Amino acid sequence: MKHRGRHRRRRRGAVLRAVLAGTALALTATATLISASQANVTDSPGALKSLSSPADTARLRLQEQLVPARTLDRLSAAMGTPVGVDDVLASADRDMSQAADCSSADRASLPVAPSADRAYCWDPADAGATDWRPASVTTSGDADDDGVWGTHRVVLAGWTHSAATGRAAERGLARVAFVNADDPARLTYRWVLLVLPVRGGQDYQGLASGISGMVWYQNKLLVTAKAGGADALYVYDLDRIQRTTVDGPAIGRVPGGWSADGYRYVMPAVGSYRFAAGRCSPTGPPCPGALALDRSTVPDSLVAAEWTAPGGGRTARLWRYAFSTDPEHGGLLATDTWGLARAVEAYRTRAAGIRGVLSYRQPGADHPSWYVGHLPGSRDGHGGLWQQDVTGAKSAHCGADASHRCWAEESGSLSYWQETGEVWSLSDRMLFSLPLAELDHSLD
Repeated sequence: MKHRGRHRRRRRGAVLRAVLAGTALALTATATLISASQANVTDSPGALKSLSSPADTARLRLQEQLVPARTLDRLSAAMGTPVGVDDVLASADRDMSQAADCSSADRASLPVAPSADRAYCWDPADAGATDWRPASVTTSGDADDDGVWGTHRVVLAGWTHSAATGRAAERGLARVAFVNADDPARLTYRWVLLVLPVRGGQDYQGLASGISGMVWYQNKLLVTAKAGGADALYVYDLDRIQRTTVDGPAIGRVPGGWSADGYRYVMPAVGSYRFAAGRCSPTGPPCPGALALDRSTVPDSLVAAEWTAPGGGRTARLWRYAFSTDPEHGGLLATDTWGLARAVEAYRTRAAGIRGVLSYRQPGADHPSWYVGHLPGSRDGHGGLWQQDVTGAKSAHCGADASHRCWAEESGSLSYWQETGEVWSLSDRMLFSLPLAELDHSLD
């Protein structure tokens, strides 16, 4: 892989958690706010149902479409030599605050049970930007099994702008916070705007898509596409980040250089995956709502969850694709000679409104466990997090009424940092983590 070598595994996760043990967040009081009426909203989704018929699996096939190298080279020749993650982190201009320094409203958005081990709120310059919402997270623990990228521990958080409010030019745009997590007591970050190359690489335009799911694998970043179309995923290259040269509201080529609505960096897409069966729909391909990496499979795999409305009668699908083991196809899905990526496993769950998904098979286990975080039917307040497999489902309980609504408010995607044993996620206000072992211990 370009621009980095292998680094010896850094066993720092336990040390970091020990240092921060005193700041673990006890939110027991919040649990008492959950009413008995809420407890009835999140009934158990039950056991997963395997989907193996050709009719089911054919709907999940993806057609890989890579942007021609000449298009990307033309863009970089015009904009200047691409930069990497290190350059973005070195220019970080935002600070995150630890939970103790965040507002009570911020902290109230965190999980009730189990409580977060670490949590951070965003810089005030972004926390007040109500038209932008965080929804997805991935880390250098996904990118490489030693948990670092070069010499840095990195968290990427995906945000999407409202498609209905705010300046017309910003509506629906997607951006990623590159968070330097080397020092757990001081997280800093910088924004990178996601764009699409157009006109053969002579220009670019903003990506108008809700990135509810995101996975960083090797030097590629896979993000979900806007629901309702044939596009399922967009692909970005972490070695192809470009600097802008004009600080203005336009996005793309402008007189005097390149602009991105005030952002210093843009990352142009290098490919996409489209459903071979056409637009996503209840009876066709599923609209991807959440993504995660599973390193417990061979080869590593991408897992996805279908977006369905919370509180509705529609069930959702969970499925996975294998990543390619071909060095010339690094960071991309395994495809056949026709460029098709086929699902290697699929299930149906009765959970709805899924915002986060994980799959992990513990050593010695007969089958993987799927962790499904979802919104309540009212979309108001704390959601639930269930561990499901083919035998059943279990979840944490909290409050006097033993509600299952113990997870974060407006919860986002899930990412397992295998090197440290941590699960990272987002609420609508906070970035947080907790040990997977603690998560498992809370479920019954």
